[in-house]
Amino acid sequence: MAKDEKNTYTIQSDTSLGEVKIADEVVAIIAALAATEVEGVASMAGNITNELISKLGMKNLSKGVKVDVLEGIVTVSLALNMKYDYNIMDVSAKVQEKVKTAIENMTGLEVADVNVKVAGVEMVSQKDSK
Repeated sequence: MAKDEKNTYTIQSDTSLGEVKIADEVVAIIAALAATEVEGVASMAGNITNELISKLGMKNLSKGVKVDVLEGIVTVSLALNMKYDYNIMDVSAKVQEKVKTAIENMTGLEVADVNVKVAGVEMVSQKDSK
């Protein structure tokens, strides 16, 4: 595999039209966007907030996400910061389902595992609670 194709995967190959390849960075961004849309998730661990992403670009969103693709099967590991006062088990289950569905629907790849690591809990500041 060429150096520039190190982290890309063929998701469709049609001899008459050509190939469709996807980079693992794209799969990671899909996973991160899906995870941060779940109520109770504050942010990706070691990442910036969604408001800044539009200014700085999508590449920063994939921090806190590790994607492994082997023969069309995807394993995703996410490090998340949760919001205080949400059930971690419920939020994690929703994240796992939403990430799995988003990747499978958008890429056609099969998702075997979505591992969630809770890296922190975001507390509500005193001024926000009034």
